Amino acid sequence: MSDVNSRISDIVKGNDVVLFMKGTPLFPQCGFSSRAVAILDHCGVAYDSVDVLQDMEVRQGIKAYSDWPTIPQLYVKGEFLGGSDIMMEMFEAGELQQFMDEKQVAKAEG
Repeated sequence: MSDVNSRISDIVKGNDVVLFMKGTPLFPQCGFSSRAVAILDHCGVAYDSVDVLQDMEVRQGIKAYSDWPTIPQLYVKGEFLGGSDIMMEMFEAGELQQFMDEKQVAKAEG
């Protein structure tokens, strides 16, 4: 396993919910990342994020890690869920909140 793969694996396994995105939750740098943040915020779950624009190795490595060509990418309890389109579909169907509840994801403080 390459160094970047092991770093990504540590991030994915070390956080209940992690969003690999362009920018930060406060300042998303693309519309898809902004939508993903809005969905997670609406679900009220605690999550961590990784700004792939700050690390080109992670930006390319995450695509190979998940075998998914686009960013953002959402991982819940080590499981790859998908990008913003899949998140939106699951959210609109009520499946994302249900999935978070089933996985016993911590609620956001606030």
